[in-house]
Amino acid sequence: MKTLKTIFAILSIAVFTVSCSNDDDNSPKFQTENPLAAYYTQTGFTTSTNFINSGDYEFGLVFTPTVKGKIKAITLKLPATNPSLRVTIWDYTTKTVLRSETLNVATADVEVKKEISELALEKDKKYLISMNSNDWYKKSKADNSATTYPIVAGNITFNEYRWLSGTAQTFPTTVSSTYNAGDLSFDFQQTE
Repeated sequence: MKTLKTIFAILSIAVFTVSCSNDDDNSPKFQTENPLAAYYTQTGFTTSTNFINSGDYEFGLVFTPTVKGKIKAITLKLPATNPSLRVTIWDYTTKTVLRSETLNVATADVEVKKEISELALEKDKKYLISMNSNDWYKKSKADNSATTYPIVAGNITFNEYRWLSGTAQTFPTTVSSTYNAGDLSFDFQQTE
């Protein structure tokens, strides 16, 4: 009888363990996405010009996640090297810094990817990702005409491009719809 109780106890633990691990297996798995390529396709910004040592600016894209998610990495490419390029993720409404990261762009024209501690993003909330640099690619339409925002790129909607002259970590105030200076982006993963 004691042996039966022991076997029953072991079987109960095994069934409980399997059922708990199955719960994890049933949770949704979302792919990581980087919205930059879709952004360029949607804007029609196919003409690229390199700017090197062209004055310091804080510039980047305002975006809104259409789902709850997280930023897992920052991606960046420049036409020149920069061992300490500052990237900032802002709360658009309060204009406050949510995250500041330094990226080492060791090789020109090669994408750099920096894994970061995950930054949770709320659905339908506006954010801005910007960098401060005197080097960038200017991407525009061949005829320099304006694009129409918002731009939908997967689970990210881009609302506008912003810039401000200077080296200070200051929220950019000037809006332009005829170009984007980049290539700055991020890896986003939906969480629910």
